[in-house]
Amino acid sequence: MLEIIGFIAGIFTSISFFPQAIKVIKTNQVADISLLTYFMFLMGLALWVVYGLFFHSPSIFICNAISLIPAGIIFIIKAKSIIEKKHARLQN
Repeated sequence: MLEIIGFIAGIFTSISFFPQAIKVIKTNQVADISLLTYFMFLMGLALWVVYGLFFHSPSIFICNAISLIPAGIIFIIKAKSIIEKKHARLQN
């Protein structure tokens, strides 16, 4: 029963990042997104994945692994934006 509650909670938290990732992909607007926040969040998710594997908890492992996808997309687009801005400044 507790694993079912874990899956339900994990589904909500996992899918909550997909609308933001879709918006970022469509608009490429990441100015107000903190790279450091997303980096720390990704590290936390990765550690939860390891924790879920270690304790054989499918809900923790699967839901956090799924959350890595949209959070990783947002992080990559934000990092790419920062690199492009620095490169543009160097060329001017």
